[in-house]
Amino acid sequence: MKDFLSRHADRITGVLSGFDRLVFRGTLRHISYTDGMGKYLSYRKILLKDFTGFAQKLTADLKHCLTEQAERLSRPVVYVESTRRNKEAIAREIAERDKLQHGLIAVLSCVEPCLTFSIRRNPRLKRLELVHGFRKCLFFYHYFLDPVFGFMHARIQSWLPFNIQVCVNGREWLAIQMNQAGIRYRRRENCFPWIQDVDAAQRLLDEQLKCHWAQTLNRIAQLLNPLLPRLFPQGGVGYYWSVYQSEWATDVMFRDSSSLAEIYPALVRHGITTFSSPDVMRFLGRQVRSDFSGEIVSRFRDRPEGLRLKHAIGQNSVKIYDKQGSVLRVETTIHRPEDMRCFRPKEGQPRGPRAWRPLRRGIADLHRRASLSQASNERYLQALASCDTSSPLGQLLTPVCRTTHWNGSRVRALRPWEALDASLLAAISRGEFHLRGFRNRDLRQLLFPNPTQDPSETRRRSARITRLLRILRAHGLVRKIPKTFRYQLTKRGQELCSAVLTANSLTIQQIQKAVA
Repeated sequence: MKDFLSRHADRITGVLSGFDRLVFRGTLRHISYTDGMGKYLSYRKILLKDFTGFAQKLTADLKHCLTEQAERLSRPVVYVESTRRNKEAIAREIAERDKLQHGLIAVLSCVEPCLTFSIRRNPRLKRLELVHGFRKCLFFYHYFLDPVFGFMHARIQSWLPFNIQVCVNGREWLAIQMNQAGIRYRRRENCFPWIQDVDAAQRLLDEQLKCHWAQTLNRIAQLLNPLLPRLFPQGGVGYYWSVYQSEWATDVMFRDSSSLAEIYPALVRHGITTFSSPDVMRFLGRQVRSDFSGEIVSRFRDRPEGLRLKHAIGQNSVKIYDKQGSVLRVETTIHRPEDMRCFRPKEGQPRGPRAWRPLRRGIADLHRRASLSQASNERYLQALASCDTSSPLGQLLTPVCRTTHWNGSRVRALRPWEALDASLLAAISRGEFHLRGFRNRDLRQLLFPNPTQDPSETRRRSARITRLLRILRAHGLVRKIPKTFRYQLTKRGQELCSAVLTANSLTIQQIQKAVA
């Protein structure tokens, strides 16, 4: 990322990194699965034939409590007849109409799909069974102007097991923090084109990670589910909180819209034509493996907030926007944390041995999720640093297309347009090598895809790769990592490889259009 910022330093006024959108899910784990609910009913001495009436009574009581709560605060309860209607827009319209500054804005109800329990008769066993599956029920959305988070919402499903979802916005939260700290800023939707003290704003974003999430979310859960003490009279049971989806955004604030507009088309073109599948895997912290069978997608789309380029592996993605004209946003979205790793002990064994294990959905791993997302954004910006170079392609190629001398020996010129050297440049610029570098063995597998068991052929291939590495080192395109057998691209090498690969992917018509 440092290379990107230094390259465009004269255009950039500041950088902010922190959570954008955070969606939490609250689950009553004791009754969230079939066996758990069965044990709960047995403990409460509720027969399966009476379950429907028991559940309907709870739903009716919850609806009555939430409606009464809203009426006591003189806030409207609005039924939204279609899931296609924008509930946030409705809530903002009500807040503006009533000139609200804090507290509950409104309660919106809507019928949506949910995971719940029902009773079915098993014809084979000739008995009733408790079944966990999808059906539709009424959801209650609470929109708040919270003193901590600002504009936010939380929802609860009206059928057992009363799952809760809480959505907050880190930039909305930051605006509240800056108001309290007396920091002036300009805001457009959920980004800040200008901030009086960017470093102080970044410190406020960092403080968000210190939030006591369990305590804060439980406070919200008490408002949404007043039936919890009745469900568990013995106490000691609360919601388990997990992160359903997180968006971590790095906002690069440019001096004005024209400063970003000059380079953004080139950044998008570079991302869509140059970044390969291994690059995308590297951005998102995935190990590049030959047996990977998932789908990797890169696509761009013209959205109201700007032109977006998105790279996705399954449900995780990294994307860039030109937000509000003058803000370049790089954003990593994690929806499936299991694809990433965290160095931790096993769950339930806090003092046990640590190892690299899958990242958990629970709030316990939220710090690790933040660090992985920040690393993803930095890798993406670093990869964009080689784009939009002011050096003409001919100026980059001329030195390497001449013979040179290295350690007293003559070294041949590089020939980027011939098959061997073009394949070599494509191999050394692969995304998985940017951090750890590459070895002779790595290039041998890429340049000689057909494996051999002949020792003499292996030595011949290894010697050829050694000669090619010598050429690259002589031209200053790679350097050896001290005390290892690995090599890494130099800044000059990154620029040249990126330029050659981009040029190789363009047609004559595209080049003529770009020049025009």
